[in-house]
Amino acid sequence: MKTTKKRSLAAAIAVLPMLAVTACAGGSGGGDSASGEITYWLWDSNQQPAYEQCATDFAAANPGSTVSIQQFGWDDYFQTLTTSLVGGDAPDVITNHASFFPQLASTGQLLPLDDVVESEGIDFDDYQAGIPELWVGEDGERYGLPKDWDTVATIYNAQYLADAGLTPESLQDLSWNPEDGGTWEQTIAHLSVDANGVRGDEPGFDASNVAVYGLGLKSKSGIGAFGQTQWSPYALSNDWTYADKNPFGTDFNYDDEKFVESIEWWQGLIEKGYMPSYQAASSGVGIQEAFGAGRYALATDGSWNAKTYFSFEGVEAGIAPLPKGPDGERAGVLNGLADSVLSTTDQPELSKKWVGYLSSAACQDVVAEAAVVFPALNSSSEKAATAFADAGIDVSTYYDAVAAGETELAPIANHWLDVLAVMEPAMESVLIGQSDPESLADASGEVDQLFAND
Repeated sequence: MKTTKKRSLAAAIAVLPMLAVTACAGGSGGGDSASGEITYWLWDSNQQPAYEQCATDFAAANPGSTVSIQQFGWDDYFQTLTTSLVGGDAPDVITNHASFFPQLASTGQLLPLDDVVESEGIDFDDYQAGIPELWVGEDGERYGLPKDWDTVATIYNAQYLADAGLTPESLQDLSWNPEDGGTWEQTIAHLSVDANGVRGDEPGFDASNVAVYGLGLKSKSGIGAFGQTQWSPYALSNDWTYADKNPFGTDFNYDDEKFVESIEWWQGLIEKGYMPSYQAASSGVGIQEAFGAGRYALATDGSWNAKTYFSFEGVEAGIAPLPKGPDGERAGVLNGLADSVLSTTDQPELSKKWVGYLSSAACQDVVAEAAVVFPALNSSSEKAATAFADAGIDVSTYYDAVAAGETELAPIANHWLDVLAVMEPAMESVLIGQSDPESLADASGEVDQLFAND
């Protein structure tokens, strides 16, 4: 079912350009002034209150304008968007993801925003380095204004560390390798505890009856092609890259030996009982909730979810760096969302004005105070770090990773929906033990075929 959904989504987007042109031609008459009502879509409910405040402030500063905000879950966001485009009831402005925008832009679904940059006097030197560049299409035009930035780190249960005789400091300089897992796997093994209280590095550990897994597993969320919160810290620190170039790569490296051996080691944590099965991780209980319920000692997750880990009663959480890889370096994915205007909007001027406002300090400071994500604007990002600290959450590990250059940019390419449709089921098959990691080479061939005619 999942493969069918994504393939149908890709097919739907492929036939949308004519619909977009028709809608723009027929709906532009009422959009000549920055007034009226527009609809803005989000996929993170935790951020909605801050953006509701931004919408209220925007309306006060622009009499006669209204911004209606709608929120959809991440797993269904782009499917719902495509359905709305086909059905003619699409929103005006969307929260957009860097990996998905090229396919939307190349099929005529997004309006260029270079004129907004000029009219609003936006200086991209004021934003997190590397993020603004993500949103320039192959045609040289800009299709998104920076909204926030994110990367990943290790979340730990402080009590479980203490019970195991470990400290937060012991997590600061761990390393992994595909042969024996290094000190990272040793730590994960020691933090794993079976139902009889036996640890994963002790004789008699029952891998089939685990009470606490050393490392949590996050299902879905681009696990096959992106792996930001799953396998990317391992593959990227094993001298591997997503494709021949980024952005707009056309020759992907999912068949590379470095990738295959990284996945083989990572999948092996399931067999050893140090990480839950993919079936268990997909059972409907998310990684954050499982952590809060005491099922995981460690989790790899993004900065946008950090606050959730600190919200569970009776659980003291902390944040530590990712492990170093065989190359001696850490590597997490650096991504950044942006706001885009759909070409089907009846209110292009008001929509662009709203997007400009979303990228400004007036809105991004409001988002910063909510202490949920890190705004793209540097001054607002600093305020977010302070707001997190005031809430008792030290997020400096995320900031330090970016400052130290321990990140790689998110993969950006055309046909990303099709890439997901190939790689998601291929990776899931490996994780549940139906296929060997070497089978990913076949999937990689399918991915490259998507770009054969470009």
